[in-house]
Amino acid sequence: MFSKFKKRYILPLVLSGFLFVGVSFKDDFFEISKQIEIFTTLFKTINQNYVDETNPAELMDKAIKSMLADLDPYTNYFNEADVIKFKINNTGEYTGIGAMITRKEDKLIIKEPYKGFPADKAGLKAGDEIIQIGDVLLADFKDDASQLLKGAKNTKIDIKYLRQGKPLTAQLILDEVEVKAVPFYGKIDDKTGYIVLSQFNKKASSETKEALEKLKNDGATQIILDLRGNPGGLLNEAVNICNLFVPKGEIIVTTKSKNEKYNNTYKTTREPIDTEIPLVVIVDGKSASASEIVSGALQDLDRAVIVGSRSFGKGLVQRPIDMTYGTQVKVTISRYYTPSGRCIQALNYNKKDKSGKATRTDEKNYNAFKTKKGRPVYDGGGVLPDVEIEETKTSTIAEALQKNDGIFNYVTSYYYKNPNLGDKIPTITDADFADFKAFLKREKIEFNTETEVALKNTLEKAKKENVDSAINAEYQQLLTALQKSEETMIDKNQKEIKNLILDEIIKRYQYKEGLYQYYAKSNLEIKKAVGILNNTAEYNKILKI
Repeated sequence: MFSKFKKRYILPLVLSGFLFVGVSFKDDFFEISKQIEIFTTLFKTINQNYVDETNPAELMDKAIKSMLADLDPYTNYFNEADVIKFKINNTGEYTGIGAMITRKEDKLIIKEPYKGFPADKAGLKAGDEIIQIGDVLLADFKDDASQLLKGAKNTKIDIKYLRQGKPLTAQLILDEVEVKAVPFYGKIDDKTGYIVLSQFNKKASSETKEALEKLKNDGATQIILDLRGNPGGLLNEAVNICNLFVPKGEIIVTTKSKNEKYNNTYKTTREPIDTEIPLVVIVDGKSASASEIVSGALQDLDRAVIVGSRSFGKGLVQRPIDMTYGTQVKVTISRYYTPSGRCIQALNYNKKDKSGKATRTDEKNYNAFKTKKGRPVYDGGGVLPDVEIEETKTSTIAEALQKNDGIFNYVTSYYYKNPNLGDKIPTITDADFADFKAFLKREKIEFNTETEVALKNTLEKAKKENVDSAINAEYQQLLTALQKSEETMIDKNQKEIKNLILDEIIKRYQYKEGLYQYYAKSNLEIKKAVGILNNTAEYNKILKI
């Protein structure tokens, strides 16, 4: 009797409580109350009257997640199981296999084993396809299979996997895996220190500080901070990293919300390490959130020259909020603003186009702001570097080749054809590039660009409406033309694609550390950064020193 009462009445009450938390009961009180009453009445009616047995928890889960998906990609609901499975650990340590993995069809693919950790020790390589974990065949397991690879330290897990089609077995012994915020630092030349910051976890500022101090002790008199590919993380760590280079009491970022309690100003609170050392920060289209706080603040304060390509443009702040019954919601609570007052959020989720996609602010409508010394900077689309390098922008075709694993799968094949390359850095020749293009055709790798997806969706709809035969000839013509266009784009962006292939090859033989060492000697952005730092007049001119 109690379970029925709980199902019918407590769930709506819980939902009501969830929706009312944090709401200012003003003019919209009646509208909110009205909508909650409609929803709870609907929820009860469906569960009581639907022809088949319903699962109230599943219905509620889908309803909430669908509702939040309409807001933005960052506002998410976690039910009890989600919280247990996906609770984020920002300490920089977790127990696991020490590898980047991805789910593809019925297998887990090893994308990158980290040197010296369990997956690497067990002999697993990038491209290996895990098909069984313990007694669980992944073909029959539709949940998050990566959870099967987690457990207490020293737990032994037997796996079966395919390598180039050949079945193999291995035993993984789980261990503490330290996720370094600074995976690499070193000297590029006698006076230039280079620091790679890959994420903003709880160790980000302490590791960056340690790297900076060691480089200075080793004679570095100028610094390059590389934030490329850094998706962000903890806001306070971004403030602390800026604090290494700017004085105590400096405003780094402010957050603004309709809820006053989320309006905050974040200032530096410690004595800096060095406020004078020349500094270049490198960003790209995958530098987001906290990366943009650091690069945006250092740009606004005229403390660093920003080099590379425009950053991602995520100016929204999220906060996890614990709720009843062990559930949690991660909700976008505010926007952040750099010291000059600009918000660099690129997409407007409150204003969507006809297809339901968030709109992007047109460059002509960006607002101008001033840095501390009066240099113009703009909002609306990520941090625009002081020195923009056009060649480093990711082309549409290169992005597609990364998403569809075209480059990844080709390099897997290359690795087993060239097992003795070792520490040598190969040259990707025209013959190699021709072999790459032949591989794409042979493996029938689809690019799935937005145009291609839209075209294929059109045919699927035509089949449902039984008009596909009438348009088939034209469809094939369009598809052929599109595929030829994609081939032309591959040739047009050959240099960029060759560099991406080479990056992946270096990682296979020398891990990520080898790639950073290669970058320090050969990377275009780093060479440009060194050139700016070595030219005091140019550096000072950019920053109006």
